[in-house]
Amino acid sequence: MSQYDVIIIGAGPGGYVSAIRCAQLGLKTAVVEGRETLGGTCLNVGCIPSKALLHATHMLHEAEHNFADMGLKGKSPSVDWKQMKAYKSDVVGQNTGGIEFLFKKNKIDWIKGYGTIEAAGKVKVGDTTYETKNIVVASGSVPSALPGVEVDNDKGIVVDSTGALELPKVPKKMVVIGAGVIGLELGSVYARLGSEVTVVEYMDAVCPGMDADVQRTFKRILEKQNLTFVMGAAVSGVDASKTKAKVKYALKKAPDTEETLDADVVLVATGRRPYYEGLGLDTAGVKLTERGQIATDAQWRTNVAGIYAIGDVIEGPMLAHKAEDEGMAVAEVIAGKHGHVNYGVIPGVVYTTPEVATVGATEAALKAEGRKTKVGKFMFMGNARAKAVHQGDGFVKLIVDAETDRVLGCSIIGPGAGDMIHEICVAMEFGASAQDIALTCHAHPTYSEAVREAALACGDGAIHS
Repeated sequence: MSQYDVIIIGAGPGGYVSAIRCAQLGLKTAVVEGRETLGGTCLNVGCIPSKALLHATHMLHEAEHNFADMGLKGKSPSVDWKQMKAYKSDVVGQNTGGIEFLFKKNKIDWIKGYGTIEAAGKVKVGDTTYETKNIVVASGSVPSALPGVEVDNDKGIVVDSTGALELPKVPKKMVVIGAGVIGLELGSVYARLGSEVTVVEYMDAVCPGMDADVQRTFKRILEKQNLTFVMGAAVSGVDASKTKAKVKYALKKAPDTEETLDADVVLVATGRRPYYEGLGLDTAGVKLTERGQIATDAQWRTNVAGIYAIGDVIEGPMLAHKAEDEGMAVAEVIAGKHGHVNYGVIPGVVYTTPEVATVGATEAALKAEGRKTKVGKFMFMGNARAKAVHQGDGFVKLIVDAETDRVLGCSIIGPGAGDMIHEICVAMEFGASAQDIALTCHAHPTYSEAVREAALACGDGAIHS
């Protein structure tokens, strides 16, 4: 019977990163994973394949709409959907194979199969029980179910995000239920491919929780990209045949009136829920929160000594990089060091075009707290680089403390937003002020100049607006 210092259940971003850090800290480490490849949902059927499709379809959009303006003449490319999916799969394979290489490099054992926690210190996989000093649950999440809607990815009519990545053909009409990150990213993919995409959202704004200025601008831009929105609508069910589906919903302002939408494919993108079925948490005595997440303390310890939990199974945003941070931190704790995650500085990104990125508090949240703030805003229409690449829509919005000038939050909607937001993340980690950013030289011409201009706008004013 093998004796480990740590066994991690789940090889997603939280699990595999935690395993590598544990191994680097000298801990004998194993990872239990039942998929045929490492990387979890993110690398296999989530973040990575969706970004491949977003990139491919953005190239298509450029060819169809912007190439001629730049003097690139010729027939627009046709879409080989089978080849595009093969490209996506190749990207996935390169990344998952890379994780397997890192496991071998760091001498991490991959225990293939699905694990059950028999008790603290014991994990059973198949017919074998493995002993370990510590267990880390990093089993991730799965798409949330919607009452009255039955998802069957194999049939390809009513699908979740996993099924949407493998549709046999591009649908003529697609209805997306949910205007969150997943729904808008995949909805934009199919809109670029020529699908008639309608997004049905229960709330009155896209991406609930984001800055209101961003929500309004983002929705308007996506509408220009041929996405149609039905807001404030509660879906009551989906009737599916072998080839079609009918989505039934009622507007909140007219709850007694049923409306319908016809579709070739319905994508259910109503969020995700923690996944720990079959782990035996109840047998081990691990407590859950009222919301069905694994309860942990500030050091990611459950109520059972020697059992930890990270990522989507615990409280907090379901983001791969949040899980990675927790994975590294819990490894430090197990190794007797100090693990730390600054939950106030975790960025969020939507990888549409334009990208949307946020970090810290929104203007509305700070106002509700009664905190006095200053806002610096700069439109990308004043940014030379953005205009040169046909992406002048959007803005940078920086929120700072009115008295100290300390950066409290930021929202960016524009080109490269997902990369630019990290300048603000670093600034917030070091307690920087808007003036610190404004006095820092930014290369010209870059998108990042818009961040500096927003910082200048928190003071005497931006230069190019």
